[in-house]
Amino acid sequence: MITIIDYGLGNIQAFVNVYRRLHIPVAVAQTAAQLDGATKLILPGVGAFDHAVERLNASGMRPTLEELVLLHKVPVLGVCVGMQILATSSEEGALPGLGWVPGRVRSFKSVPHLAELPLPHMGWNDVNPSPGSALFKGFEAEARFYFLHSFFFECEKARYSEAASSYGLEFSCAVRAQNVYGVQFHPEKSHHFGVGLLKNFAEL
Repeated sequence: MITIIDYGLGNIQAFVNVYRRLHIPVAVAQTAAQLDGATKLILPGVGAFDHAVERLNASGMRPTLEELVLLHKVPVLGVCVGMQILATSSEEGALPGLGWVPGRVRSFKSVPHLAELPLPHMGWNDVNPSPGSALFKGFEAEARFYFLHSFFFECEKARYSEAASSYGLEFSCAVRAQNVYGVQFHPEKSHHFGVGLLKNFAEL
């Protein structure tokens, strides 16, 4: 069962609609008990890093999520800020992240030569998947996704980068550490590319 984590952030219904069109069973969890039976998890998010961490903590779902993801190795996909809180820390906030993917979240403006870069990075952009990435199966020749962000994920090691994009510099727009995946872009707003990626995640 694909389970969307509803902690008050992100367009939950958009993900539900995609999976229903694909005839893939989907559920929404707002409590720890509703996570029972999840075989895949999606952690959406919009807004600020600290606010997202606070909302997830307040939901009461975090301990159960950590058990599912870290102990039982249930695949999870973080989206946008949901990806960013997978990191250890962020320049945007003071709270620690989940730490499921080693790395930190940085502001584009913290890079000296990017101080004048228009933010947020918004709109469609090319994505270059890492060779053999199951998440991007079928997108080897072409992949374009919709972005809306001012911060980027800086992986601790190159092996955690699942795909790259460019906006003033090349950055990791998708990450992976074992069963933990994250994408900076919005697959739920990325037409057939996004539908394909969400289908690939369901089939991992």
